Amino acid sequence: MPLNVRHIATNFAVITFFALGFVCWVSGLSPFTCCKRAGGGAAIAFIAAVIAVKVINAIIINALIDFNINKQKEDTSDNTN
Repeated sequence: MPLNVRHIATNFAVITFFALGFVCWVSGLSPFTCCKRAGGGAAIAFIAAVIAVKVINAIIINALIDFNINKQKEDTSDNTN
């Protein structure tokens, strides 16, 4: 079962937004600057998470397909003996 791309990427982006906002706030920057930087960082984090989850899903699906193909080959070779 593949992972839910949008759900994971959104959660990661929200966490990144608040983390960057907090870091900017602690650094003493203005609220508008904090908002811009946190929003930009969240957008980049969302895109990065989407790409990462899609790669992970491709790996998982490929492994499942290979497993099922090997299982079918073993089942057919067992039945012929």
